[in-house]
Amino acid sequence: MINNDLLRRISTIFDFNDEKILMVFKLGQCLISAEQLADFFKEKDDSAYQELADVQLASFLNGLIIEKRGPKDGPQHQAEESLSNNIIFNKLKIALTLKADEVIAILELAELSLGKYELSAFFRNVNNKHYRDCSDDVLSTFLKGLKIQAQK
Repeated sequence: MINNDLLRRISTIFDFNDEKILMVFKLGQCLISAEQLADFFKEKDDSAYQELADVQLASFLNGLIIEKRGPKDGPQHQAEESLSNNIIFNKLKIALTLKADEVIAILELAELSLGKYELSAFFRNVNNKHYRDCSDDVLSTFLKGLKIQAQK
């Protein structure tokens, strides 16, 4: 998925204004200016459009974890240079302290049915034989389910 779209969707789900988004970036140890943020939210065909890098989205997601769960003891988690849908999905799950049953219920709100074993395959180590890549469709459906849940 496109990082800018993910940022836009996540910000909408949590009803974050620009000030809050900038604060979450800062919690994730990434300083973004208000102008940069505005450029991230522009349409792709706009000349001022700026692509959100993986490391920036990872910082935002790390900041979201801190925002929702509080800071952890010890050193802060460093933002990944490269993101996959699996990492993004896992960071959202951690931020919202969701258990497998809750993730499955959220997916079902958006009309996707997955079993616990299918779901756990997304969160396994890449080298595990049961690891499975999370498709754009699954991640998008999870975000759709979160939005439906937030509107309740």
